[in-house]
Amino acid sequence: MLDLTFLPFCTFLGGLGFVCVAFVSAWCQHWRGGFAWDGSAQMFNWHPVLMVTGMVVLYGAAALVYRLPPTWRGPKFPWKVLHGALALAAFVLAVLGLVAVFRFHNDQGTPNMYSLHSWLGLATVLLFSCQVGAAPAPCPLMPLTLSPSLTLPHPIPSCLSPSHLPSTPSPRARKLLALLLPRKNGTTAYKLLPPEAVFANILGLLILLFGVLVLGALSRPSWKRPDADSPDSCQVPAPLGG
Repeated sequence: MLDLTFLPFCTFLGGLGFVCVAFVSAWCQHWRGGFAWDGSAQMFNWHPVLMVTGMVVLYGAAALVYRLPPTWRGPKFPWKVLHGALALAAFVLAVLGLVAVFRFHNDQGTPNMYSLHSWLGLATVLLFSCQVGAAPAPCPLMPLTLSPSLTLPHPIPSCLSPSHLPSTPSPRARKLLALLLPRKNGTTAYKLLPPEAVFANILGLLILLFGVLVLGALSRPSWKRPDADSPDSCQVPAPLGG
């Protein structure tokens, strides 16, 4: 029954993640002027794309690797490598996203770290960097005595990052609403919401939905990988001498 429910869920979630990345890319390309790496507003456009791709989609995928039924059987090392590679890719994209926004602010004379979004975002990336750096999963040669002390804090940033999901598109969305919404007598005519603002709102809902589904999958007991001592665990031991 697990294979009949979880695998279609993963397929849907993967499609939703692709849609999130496609939507944020289309938004920045079609309405925000495209992409560049020169300190202009087009450089800032890399920030939402890289952050959504890395800290939302790839991070979510890395968190769900061990929920895949095939990971419950056979050697665990290839899945450790996949988990570590996805997490490392998410971290690299997040760093590039931070570089894009900091350089844009510096070139435009805009102060850095002046909003709650920036504080939460930087804290999330810093904690995630600790998670990636401390996780011994991709390193099978690490002494076993060090493994428990490093794996203990490993899941902590997983709780922080989804809490940051609702704020991912919000600063740009607020600016859009202020700039794009027509006003009448000091109030906003919401019924005249322009297409870009509608698109941005849909994007925010898609990102939020992705994060909620990832959290739901991680918290579902029947989708968790069985313990090594559990009778449901079917890990195949490596042959002696080979």
